[in-house]
Amino acid sequence: MPTIEIRHARTALLLWLVIAAVATATGRQLMVRLLYLMTTLIVISLGWTLVNIYGVQLVRQTRSRRTQVGQLAEERFIVRNTGLFPKLWLEVRDHSELPGHRASRVANSLAPRAYRSWLVRTRCLQRGVFRLGPMTLITGDPLGLFRAKRFLPATTTILVYPATVDLPAFEPPIGVLPGGDAIRRRAQYITTNVAGIREYAPGDSFNRIHWPSTARTGRLMVKEFELDPLADIWLVLDMARDVHVGEVDPAQPSQPAVLWESPFEFELAPSTEEYAVTIAASLAKHFIALNRTVGLITYDAEGRQVIQADRGERQLNKILEQLAIVRAASRVALEQLLVAEERLFGRNTTVVVITPATSQAWVDRLRDLGRRGARPVAVLLEASTFGDAPSALGTISALIASGIPSYVVKCGDRLEAVLSQPEIQTQRM
Repeated sequence: MPTIEIRHARTALLLWLVIAAVATATGRQLMVRLLYLMTTLIVISLGWTLVNIYGVQLVRQTRSRRTQVGQLAEERFIVRNTGLFPKLWLEVRDHSELPGHRASRVANSLAPRAYRSWLVRTRCLQRGVFRLGPMTLITGDPLGLFRAKRFLPATTTILVYPATVDLPAFEPPIGVLPGGDAIRRRAQYITTNVAGIREYAPGDSFNRIHWPSTARTGRLMVKEFELDPLADIWLVLDMARDVHVGEVDPAQPSQPAVLWESPFEFELAPSTEEYAVTIAASLAKHFIALNRTVGLITYDAEGRQVIQADRGERQLNKILEQLAIVRAASRVALEQLLVAEERLFGRNTTVVVITPATSQAWVDRLRDLGRRGARPVAVLLEASTFGDAPSALGTISALIASGIPSYVVKCGDRLEAVLSQPEIQTQRM
């Protein structure tokens, strides 16, 4: 139900009461006619307002419910007058949570059965899940006496993935599985390594059928594939709240007038959390593009978040979805995480740790994993360059002494550059 505001009609109503009192007391013809005129104006204005608020259809079309930091979110709005009377003006107010999303508009002189539409493109500058809607429809009468509001509660959400950068030169030590392990691990997708033949089962793809065996046995036979002889890659993202510094500035930079034509260069917020998430997303994209098996481990306020190692575009989307919502709110220190999840790190598994922690305890845990056959890699965010935090020199020295390939990232560094040369960055310190 719409709500009617009489804030602007108070003066007119007060004047109507005065005229009515004078007309009743004196009975003068002029005052009676003036009373009729005021009554007619108030009734017509109120009726006009009620007619305007009804007979309006608002359609919201979101092009995609998923986008990425630095890219555009696009929505189209259509306001249609389904009534028999023209709408002098209609204001559409949007209450979306997406930063910088300016979808509110005013539609003037909307004829009967006519519609007005507009397109909104917003540059996404923050990762996360954001609500689109609700909306409020506002209208009134030509004299401005009454204003009607109708609340439209329908909402949707849009998921904004973290930004990613290309890392063509990132080459950590890659583990190779022993032959026996590779043979025993069957793949659910087609690879270049055929492990054997079995009977067809419902759901098998027809391109897996082995026709020579089918012709020989008289039954449909399909090929079984094994994993490539390359070990898994695990991305370990440290989201302990005590080690992250820096904040995301809620103030949004001004948007270009024509977003799709203006050049745009995205800059990461000076926060170790955003840098760490962007690095994890970029590494996942990099390894999956190389057809590697990638998994993600992180802890947040809700506890353990693990995406089992897999490959393909679907796996990348799963990792990006998790990274879009993860926040540095965990109470579990990195060294505790590594101890709790060490069963996932088999021999020759590549373990990439992304953290701003300056404690040397996690370096010791990483060194222990290396002694058991895993291949550790450290991406250390130098927290002291992001804000008030201890120096990372001791941690860097411990990584060098342990022989762990390491990358050091400072605030303002270009990730594609600093993640191209391991150890050289640490020696520079």
